[in-house]
Amino acid sequence: MSTEHNEKASGSKNEVVHFNPSELKKHEKLGELAATAISGNDISSSVLYVSALAIVWAGQYAWITLLIVAFVLYLFRKIYGEVVGALPLNGGAYNALLNTTSKRMSSIAATLTLLSYMATAVISANEAIHYLFHLFGIHDNNLIILATIGLLAVFAGLAIMGIKESAKVAIAIFIFHLTVMTALIIALIVYVAQHGFDVFIENWHRPLEKGSIWMAIFFGFAASMLGISGFESSANFVEEQKPGVFPKTLKNMWIVVSILNPLMAFLALATLPIDDVNKNTLLIQLGETAAGKWLAAFISIDAFLVLSGAVLTSYIGVTGLLERMTLDRIMPNYFLKKNKRGASYRIVLFFFLLSVSVLIITRGEVTTLAGVYTISFLSVMLLFVIGNILLKVKRKHLPRPERAPWLGIIVAFIAVSVALIGNIVMEPEDPNDPANWQVFVYYFVPALVFIMIMLNRTLLLKLLLNIVQYIFEPIRKFFLRLHKGIDRLINEINSQEFVFFTKGKSIANMNKAMLYIRDNEHTKKVKIVKVLKPGEKPSEELIRNIKILDEEYPEIDIEFVPVEGEFGPELIRELSKKWNIPINFMFIGSPDEKFPYRLEELGGVRLIM
Repeated sequence: MSTEHNEKASGSKNEVVHFNPSELKKHEKLGELAATAISGNDISSSVLYVSALAIVWAGQYAWITLLIVAFVLYLFRKIYGEVVGALPLNGGAYNALLNTTSKRMSSIAATLTLLSYMATAVISANEAIHYLFHLFGIHDNNLIILATIGLLAVFAGLAIMGIKESAKVAIAIFIFHLTVMTALIIALIVYVAQHGFDVFIENWHRPLEKGSIWMAIFFGFAASMLGISGFESSANFVEEQKPGVFPKTLKNMWIVVSILNPLMAFLALATLPIDDVNKNTLLIQLGETAAGKWLAAFISIDAFLVLSGAVLTSYIGVTGLLERMTLDRIMPNYFLKKNKRGASYRIVLFFFLLSVSVLIITRGEVTTLAGVYTISFLSVMLLFVIGNILLKVKRKHLPRPERAPWLGIIVAFIAVSVALIGNIVMEPEDPNDPANWQVFVYYFVPALVFIMIMLNRTLLLKLLLNIVQYIFEPIRKFFLRLHKGIDRLINEINSQEFVFFTKGKSIANMNKAMLYIRDNEHTKKVKIVKVLKPGEKPSEELIRNIKILDEEYPEIDIEFVPVEGEFGPELIRELSKKWNIPINFMFIGSPDEKFPYRLEELGGVRLIM
């Protein structure tokens, strides 16, 4: 999904993207309803599972733990309002820590946020398909996986169309969800009014499975904190919102969660015995009990839609986060490329592929991602509190529209820490399943390593260069020495001079001799010798023809040497000794019958023609 940054990113042909703030492109920003719907679909979808989850861990005190969560969320309204009001940039906790600590610390927040969005997208898409297929009685796991990939692809396509189009879909889903939930609440209130509070009283006096009230509330609160997952999403696309909209989205999300979740848990305890609670489809169970199958069907459709809306929220949130990280040069500039609608489609496709890969690796058993989802989300909330504290200490003069009180910050820090500890020590329902913290580590460590590699890629590339140089430098030196040795050997071979004795001045004969030497011998120098009688001078034509040959064979240095004397064995031996050229490197043309010497008398002179 693209969260358009009011910034125009343009890529050159080699895909390097340059970002010029003077070329910002104006676009219509999101109003209160649209911004609330985008993040609200994620947080309000928690009503589908958090009431049952709270009942599993806290029993009859589930609605109390959810009220405590609503109070904690109220504190976070001020915390988010101060941090984002002072630093109104996309990125959420990452942006808060980036402006108060270091890139390394903020990268940890970014990794946790990315994991949270990844788990949200995969779990929400998979659960949405489960709810849809529940209507039709389909339980084929392979078909569910394919349909989940299809749903992820549909919302990836919607995200690529731009945030304005995404907001329209989000609004429709949000309104439908609130309508269905309102109908369910009214039906449950009527049902309880008709049947009384006998079931609630029976549940209230039921023995606790966790041993004590405080342990039940502790684990119930830890589990119930999942009910506010998605609250951080609005901070990740704040730049797409109109001025003043962000704090309104926080207030609206708080109102929805504070009413829906505790009230649904209370009505569930007043409607069904705890032992009859189905933790996977509690709301469908409540709808069917209170009004019949028609309401249960609507709840199934609503669950499919609102969980799909949470997938859309993940795309929007992660795009805002990765755009900010890319602008800060943590991620490759490649991700800043936008389409005509202003959507960062490369980020959307990257996130889609990441989500699909996780879905395939888990083979559709995405419940194992709950540990990643829980710990990542709570860690991001905790880091946001830390960011608020550092903002107060290090950037106390930075203007901000509101300030969170220190007492509220401390209470929020303690509350989230308790919830985080509770989820870490919480034992899985199935003893064969890994604990939350184990699953979290499986995903967090590789993701953090990747982010750290990107953050320190220049240093790592230099280190790699040094390692390569250290390993291959001896080999390089060996080949350099080998190259020099071979080159020297070639030069030694080519330095051997050859001699051709010419009888006359025919350029054709001398050219045949040069062709033979060039094609059959290794040399760069040839002496053409003309034996002259005493007082005789070489002809001008001969000298001219030798110059022509010298130009014709630039790779061979041709030297003309006139010698006075009589051609014969003595002269050949004398020149061989004087020039240090073996006799077998001397050539003559084929002699005629009048030649006074036999060939063997010449000491090994070779015939060339």
